[in-house]
Amino acid sequence: MNIGGKISDLRKESGLNRDALGKMVGTSGAVIGRYERNEITPSIEVAAKIADALEVSLDYLTGGTGTIVKDKKMLYRLELLQKVSKQERETILHVMDSLLQTAQLTSTQQKLS
Repeated sequence: MNIGGKISDLRKESGLNRDALGKMVGTSGAVIGRYERNEITPSIEVAAKIADALEVSLDYLTGGTGTIVKDKKMLYRLELLQKVSKQERETILHVMDSLLQTAQLTSTQQKLS
């Protein structure tokens, strides 16, 4: 999906109209409409403001990743994870993998009950 489609879908999911989103990012609803129709492309600065207002990463908004992370605490944790040593990161990820595996197993068991 292109950036305009993502802006439109995310805006609607957030319950915002174009004018409200425009106000949040310092532009007008008409300009937001032009972004959504892919008539114009927002600058990096404006795209970053839109991503922040819609609580997604700029990378997701611009199509760099298909993964949407709306939880700002999770984004903060990922940023911290990048700052630790490789050995510490591997240990943390190993523990996370174990916890995720347990959570998936528990979820599957509950569905089968």
